[in-house]
Amino acid sequence: MTRERLMTEAFVEAADSLTDDFDLIEFLQRLSVRCTDLLRVAAAGILLGDPDEGLQTIAASDEHTRLLELFALQHGQGPCLDCYKSGQARTGIDLTDPVIIGPWARFASLAVRTGFTAMDVFPLRLRGRVIGTLAIFQERPGRLTGADLTVAQALADVATIAILQQRTVDHGQIERAQLQHALTSRIVLEQAKGVLAERWQTSVDDAFFALRSYARAHNRQLTKLAGEVLDGTLDTTTIPRPGTEPPKH
Repeated sequence: MTRERLMTEAFVEAADSLTDDFDLIEFLQRLSVRCTDLLRVAAAGILLGDPDEGLQTIAASDEHTRLLELFALQHGQGPCLDCYKSGQARTGIDLTDPVIIGPWARFASLAVRTGFTAMDVFPLRLRGRVIGTLAIFQERPGRLTGADLTVAQALADVATIAILQQRTVDHGQIERAQLQHALTSRIVLEQAKGVLAERWQTSVDDAFFALRSYARAHNRQLTKLAGEVLDGTLDTTTIPRPGTEPPKH
């Protein structure tokens, strides 16, 4: 699929955020995957500012625990936190350069052990206010091209539009509620992953894959499905467990 087609689909999907049954977390997860396809990078993630002025992971191109741990570290340190506070993109970051990564030693060490050698971070901005960041990781040293940087910021803007629907951002109180809703939705998803992993005695990564596959197969919102797992209204035996074949009809 061409870059133009991928970009078009990303913006069309963003337009769906104006519908009542829009699933924000699922959309942002797909957008993260589109970042890796469009920019030819190894991983991407979207982080949102929380009330404590830290960052929380909202979505990632790969939900494996190792990557999520890497994003979680940026609640207290890392390029994403610097970008969030300054409102300025940080590009061409060499994670193996001790001079560059001095203030983020713990973060950079984990990133390199995970297989990443470079990253770029872009602010999620609305009318001069930064609400989060888009982080992009590469497995090989090198800088993104000027065109890639433009695409990356455009994707960050798409994420911002989805999180803060334009029809509501004129009201500060509603804006804060939208941000809190996004953070809460992610927490619910994490809790549901943990419940299924414990129930099935499997990894959190496999539990997420099973839950997401079930949501897609049944055209269900991922976050609503996760909520039903937590409140017990969903019979989780209907979800094919990791390593099993889905039931035949």
